[in-house]
Amino acid sequence: MSIIQTRKLAVGYGGRTVVGDINLAALKGQLICLLGPNGSGKSTIIRSLAGLLAPVGGSVFLKGQPLHRIESKELSRMMALVLTERLSPGLITVFDVAAMGRYPHTDFFGRFSEEDKRKTREALCLVNAENLAERYFTELSDGEKQKVLIARALVQEPEVIILDEPTSHLDVKHRLEVMKILRQLTKEKGITVILSLHEIDLALKSCELALLVKNGKILAYGTPEEILSEETVADLYGIDSAHFSNCLGGIELKNSGGASSFVLAGAGSGAPLYRLLNKHGFSIMTGVIHENDIDYHVGTAIRAAVISEKPFEEIRKSALNKAVSLSAQADCIIDAGFPAGTLNKLNVDLARRLLAQDKTIYSLRDPEEARKLFGTNEGQLVFCPTTVDLMEKLKSREAGVIEQQTASKAVCNA
Repeated sequence: MSIIQTRKLAVGYGGRTVVGDINLAALKGQLICLLGPNGSGKSTIIRSLAGLLAPVGGSVFLKGQPLHRIESKELSRMMALVLTERLSPGLITVFDVAAMGRYPHTDFFGRFSEEDKRKTREALCLVNAENLAERYFTELSDGEKQKVLIARALVQEPEVIILDEPTSHLDVKHRLEVMKILRQLTKEKGITVILSLHEIDLALKSCELALLVKNGKILAYGTPEEILSEETVADLYGIDSAHFSNCLGGIELKNSGGASSFVLAGAGSGAPLYRLLNKHGFSIMTGVIHENDIDYHVGTAIRAAVISEKPFEEIRKSALNKAVSLSAQADCIIDAGFPAGTLNKLNVDLARRLLAQDKTIYSLRDPEEARKLFGTNEGQLVFCPTTVDLMEKLKSREAGVIEQQTASKAVCNA
């Protein structure tokens, strides 16, 4: 049986529908997220699921009961809500803020028992905030405050916790910690968690189900692995300058640089270099990369020109010849320091061919190893101890080329 369920739910304000035809069913212990651009209606859905907004149409059911028929105190025992509004309680300690969540369980006079104190301490421990108990809430960082608000929700002992953008304004550490806490609550306490998010990677890596919302419509509902494709994410957020990779679990910026570079890579040596070159405005070509290599996935995600080979197969001469042809068009050749083995030995031959054609190779490899692999060619191998050194040399080269072209034009005009 679903803990919380909607049937043809339409949400909005003043009789105007913001998002319609919402049909979801959350089981005990599931973590479900809402994804969509700003203004898509995520917060309106959250507030309607929590009973703060009456539906424009359709229904919300909590444990089989229509939500609007459940009395407020009973609802508070079953469901807790954490909103994005900044709480300013004045000079109140963290313990007292967390203890506010016990009101559904206190007696007629709101007296606070030893049991209530114990439950509050337990909740703070669960969110790793027990060391903050005696501090004033207003003194905390945003991440610490968010943990305390989750503790306040926990002391209600709910079966469902609904959160509106709980990771907003948090640094990486606290963002990850909040998601870890929520996952633990679903697994260890069997609490159903529904939240809105902006981070696609967190949704893919943490949530069991995702609801994609845009322009008043539900684009998709299902497991993140099934529904978060490159096309779906591009449509959801209207992205043209970047590409989402389900394999990588994140977004890569599209390569549309100027001066062209050919990167000899493989075994993950190219991925950070592709991003670095992309950031500095270089057009990227690379090869020969096996299709099960992380370099292949990053390269294709940023839309670099990738010469590839099938997984676990030796590089064929046809792929090598394509790489030779493509690299001939490059303004600069870069050796990412790829490990040379049986399957990719033709990439070593590719480097040797380029050196034989009087091409200069900027190498991140140890000089002694480079000379053993590629031969001496001292003048054509430019060694770069770090990527910072590499970028300095490439930028210096680029500036020299531009200066030379300018001088040539001046001579022609004269």
